[in-house]
Amino acid sequence: MSFYKTISVLNEDHEVYLVRHQNTQKIYVKKILTIYNKQVYEYLKEHPIAGTPRIIELCEEDDHLILIEEFINGTTLQEMIDQHICSVSDIRNYLIDLCSILHKLHSHVPPLIHRDIKPSNIILTEEDHVILLDFNAAKYSSASKEADTMLIGTKGYAAPEQYGFGSSTPQTDIYAVGILCKELCASVTPACHSFDAIIDKCTQMNPADRYASVLDLKSALESSDSPGLTAKADVKSFRSFLPPGFRTGKISHMFLAIIGYALSLWLIFAEAPSGYSLPHLIIRRTTLFLMLFSVIGTTFNYLGIQRFFPLCQSRKWPLRLFGILLADIALYTLFAIIGGLFEYLVFS
Repeated sequence: MSFYKTISVLNEDHEVYLVRHQNTQKIYVKKILTIYNKQVYEYLKEHPIAGTPRIIELCEEDDHLILIEEFINGTTLQEMIDQHICSVSDIRNYLIDLCSILHKLHSHVPPLIHRDIKPSNIILTEEDHVILLDFNAAKYSSASKEADTMLIGTKGYAAPEQYGFGSSTPQTDIYAVGILCKELCASVTPACHSFDAIIDKCTQMNPADRYASVLDLKSALESSDSPGLTAKADVKSFRSFLPPGFRTGKISHMFLAIIGYALSLWLIFAEAPSGYSLPHLIIRRTTLFLMLFSVIGTTFNYLGIQRFFPLCQSRKWPLRLFGILLADIALYTLFAIIGGLFEYLVFS
């Protein structure tokens, strides 16, 4: 382990560091674990699983395990949730890929249960590949059916059996995938209801009422892409149709929105050029309305319009903001040109 030199701290509380091998100059992640299952990490080192970081070295000292694993650059699902940049198709694809990784773990005899599936433990690479991290809580499913004696995992994502109501099984991970799906759907605008039935089945209190396997869950996710189903589900909520500022139902948002819309309407109707007929004035004000409100709609992603502009869905904030600005300018200019041409053709 002396060959690895620490170059930065990734997470001081959890003792996670970025290190460089002094001979090869390659970058790795070093973890010092106090809660772990050595057998799990030994298995992952000897049998690397696609979609998980490769274990390079491990060394047990006293009451902790020193782990050197592959460094994977990317964006966590937690960051994507915080930035509200997932689309419905993204959610489906990411969860399908996650199910494929879990299937490899659960196919081990006995099944290997991750037990800590959450957005911060899932990374998306620049190629949009899903990587499942942190096997600190992982354990082999026991045939003895003995209840878990302590919670190892994350509250909110841990299944009921992780609180001592039963033993961890593949259905434990399926429960967490359901909670993850719910979190991802909550970050989508407009409200996403495409996976409501899947979430409900994943998160049943009784493990026997959940999907029998991650392959069954994967099949359900794939089937949710049937024609027309997603579009209908995504607009299920009445709030999805409300203008920006009114969709959340928060008083502060609505108050600011009313002020913004009032100012926009004042700008539209304040212009009263002389010499214009009523039809001409109506067309001109309609054009101004479309120009201004297209910018509002794009900026606040009304009915998910940003999905039509690739840069608006970037995982990098600067690119995303630049994409929104370009989309605003494009739509503003488009309606200005259309309105101008219409005026010219009708009144010239």
